[in-house]
Amino acid sequence: MFRIWGKVMKENKVLRDYTVCIDDQSMTRTQKVYHALDEICVKFDLPKPLWLKKNQQDFIRSARTRFNQDNFIEQINFDYLDFQIIEEDY
Repeated sequence: MFRIWGKVMKENKVLRDYTVCIDDQSMTRTQKVYHALDEICVKFDLPKPLWLKKNQQDFIRSARTRFNQDNFIEQINFDYLDFQIIEEDY
């Protein structure tokens, strides 16, 4: 099982959260990550954020990153989207 947790945060409070569970062994880790981000954005009705170099480095290092206003083209009404892997199949 591969699970990713997405949380919309404002002023250090969780406004919304959602966990994506993926059990498809044919998908690569990268495909699972992008699929989970897409699903979270649809669930929260958010535009898809841009992966900046900082996000890639954070995600590679700790399996977690934050998408803030710099990652979105449109204006957002929250501080950041916290995105992290909470369970990974090997």
